[in-house]
Amino acid sequence: MQIHAGYDIVYDCPRPTPMILLLSPHPSRDADLAAPQQMQFDPPIPHEQYFDSFGNVCTRILAPQGRLTISSRIVVSDTGLPDALSPGVQQHPVEALPADTLVYLLGSRYCDTDRMSDRAWALFNDGRTGWELVQAICDYAHERIVFNYQHADSTRTASDADRDRRGVCRDYAHLAVTLCRCLNIPARYCTGFLGDMGTPPPYGVMDFAAWFEVYLGGAWHTFDARNNTPRIGRILIARGRDATDVAIATTFGSCNLSGFTVYTDEMPVSVPDTSILADAHAG
Repeated sequence: MQIHAGYDIVYDCPRPTPMILLLSPHPSRDADLAAPQQMQFDPPIPHEQYFDSFGNVCTRILAPQGRLTISSRIVVSDTGLPDALSPGVQQHPVEALPADTLVYLLGSRYCDTDRMSDRAWALFNDGRTGWELVQAICDYAHERIVFNYQHADSTRTASDADRDRRGVCRDYAHLAVTLCRCLNIPARYCTGFLGDMGTPPPYGVMDFAAWFEVYLGGAWHTFDARNNTPRIGRILIARGRDATDVAIATTFGSCNLSGFTVYTDEMPVSVPDTSILADAHAG
């Protein structure tokens, strides 16, 4: 299947404002792109790309005073298969983990492991490990938090979400990631496009989505505490310790987000013109 994805984001800046944008597909999806992404700016401005320490593609700009529209459209080839399941895969003892996974055991801005450790062990100290344990954590986060866009809060940590029992997709991911880390399972936060393909209507307003990955059995595996079911058509943009590392825009100055639209749609399959085929056969 092919997925058409993109965004139109509008900022109003009272003065020139430096920004770092994480809006490009992750390099792991480069081979699936019909063409390299072209980020468009209105008015046109210079921009520079670089890779951050997590391997994400970042775009550095100086937003001009006034209104700036940032847009992009991509076409991505996808298997059309739901997230892979690997029940039974086991976790590693901490001493056997690869060194590059250890950072994903530590606390971070929104994943306050220091506040959640005792609760994590009280909830899940029942002998479950590996995939079974991570799924139990997803079940807990999915049931614990009530989703509502009106409950979005950019300062909410995992322990806040657990206490308040409300939030948006990033809060589900932060809570699940934090509980995994408390139980010695490396977990990293992910953001990207996730459409409604394969799900029944009604459909909500499209937005960027948050999910997470855990390191089990020598590989990283995808989990989604918000939806808590395998989904089709994830397009990864960025990975990091939490939402701080993968913010779609980090602004170094005051500006207003004035418009925000995200697109993620399955492209229709082309149907050959049967009349032309019939004429060719007759000829």
